[in-house]
Amino acid sequence: MPARRDPGPSVKDPELYEELRDRGNSKEKSARIANAAAARGRSAVGRAGGRSRDYDDWTVADLRRRAAEIGITGRSAMRKAELITALRSH
Repeated sequence: MPARRDPGPSVKDPELYEELRDRGNSKEKSARIANAAAARGRSAVGRAGGRSRDYDDWTVADLRRRAAEIGITGRSAMRKAELITALRSH
């Protein structure tokens, strides 16, 4: 088993952070979820989702706009499926 690395002082729930990283989430996404869970409680974070419609229902223009908001590079050359994958893994 690989040795765990300290995610740093900005991550408030290191155990959850590592679990999310092991599942394949990005560092940024794992840190966001871990910090939200530490601030509001893990069960509250799970209930917070579901406010937006599925990315499959979005237009390519909307997907590119959202990708720009969160800083995904190369979005202008991406097809819809690639944009969706990039947004979900960010």
